Amino acid sequence: MQVNRELFNEVMVPNYNPSAVIPVKGEGSRVWDQQGNEFIDFAGGIAVNCLGHCHPALVTALKEQGSKIWHLANVMTNEPALRLAKKLTDATFADQVYFANSGAEANEAALKLARRWALDNFGEKKAKIIAFNKGFHGRTFFTVTVGGQAAYSDGFGPKPGEVVHCDYNDLETFKSLIDDDTCAVMMEPLQGEGGIIAPDMDFVKGVRELCDKHNALLIFDEVQTGVGRTGELYAYQGLGVTPDILSSAKALGGGFPIGAMLTTKEIAKHLKPGTHGSTYGGNPLACAVAEAAFDTVNTQQVLEGVKVREQLFRDGLNAINEKYNVFSEVRGKGLLLGAVLNADYQGRARDFLNASVENGLMSLVAGADVVRFTPSLVIPEADIKEGLARFEKAVASLVNA
Repeated sequence: MQVNRELFNEVMVPNYNPSAVIPVKGEGSRVWDQQGNEFIDFAGGIAVNCLGHCHPALVTALKEQGSKIWHLANVMTNEPALRLAKKLTDATFADQVYFANSGAEANEAALKLARRWALDNFGEKKAKIIAFNKGFHGRTFFTVTVGGQAAYSDGFGPKPGEVVHCDYNDLETFKSLIDDDTCAVMMEPLQGEGGIIAPDMDFVKGVRELCDKHNALLIFDEVQTGVGRTGELYAYQGLGVTPDILSSAKALGGGFPIGAMLTTKEIAKHLKPGTHGSTYGGNPLACAVAEAAFDTVNTQQVLEGVKVREQLFRDGLNAINEKYNVFSEVRGKGLLLGAVLNADYQGRARDFLNASVENGLMSLVAGADVVRFTPSLVIPEADIKEGLARFEKAVASLVNA
């Protein structure tokens, strides 16, 4: 069988439009395609491959667990899930964990829990959910409705009700929306898909205070920011604000599918047996790999190293911009960074992504105007330097076209 991009068109549903490049091997921050072409990976599978490709600790964990037990229904628990849950609760505000397969599923669980908590404690009227424009929380119908991008939720029929939105960092509008009928507020502590937009400290603290005033739960979607991405284990730990519920996925498994919802015991008790579930949630293979990823990332050396690498990226991108004048700013935190295109290049982020691939670099976009970088948290400094050199060639090819 000839496996190529044309086969995708034949056998796959066309909801994706992938590159012609088909990677077949990865090691660290380098990837090779079917033809043996090498790429430096600044994309990380969209902030997933927190330790790069085929990290020895993850490979070892997968092999060891793979020879023990693969799957159990949730009528039984398993050792990797319990160990991982204990480590997550020890390292965060949370007391208890619910495991799922993805960030969308973790967010779905968070939203359902918030609604059930409000119903049990306050009655049916307390159902409003407030979220933020340009937010992204997954692709289930509930999460895509809560996400603040109508292009993702329109066209599928009637949407779940009692969901309202306002602009991120707009505390005054938020004040006008929140009331005693609000059950939850869902927000990213740094917007990813919406353009790498950081929160104002006063905004985050104001949201927390207003949630407390109106007995609403604060849900932090840390699917993209969590597990070391910002230089803290979770981004909330650098904001001075603690959520009531937190979702985690992407980097949690280092590339193996897993999601988690973290919360307090008092809130968690409202998900009684039978109220929610997931066939593969807490899968032993996934939890064993995630435990190895968590143990590797949750060290001072790795978390401090993220901040060092952030500065290398910023310095390199600023140097490129001094020569070519294509960015208005570089924003974000840790290794969740966005180079924002200036007025002359607005709407052309995908052109920069395509030019990067042609020059041996994998990058991302965050909307039409932002080139996004979410590499491995342990990417070697030499790979950062070489990757930025390839990105400069991509920029030059567009500027000089």
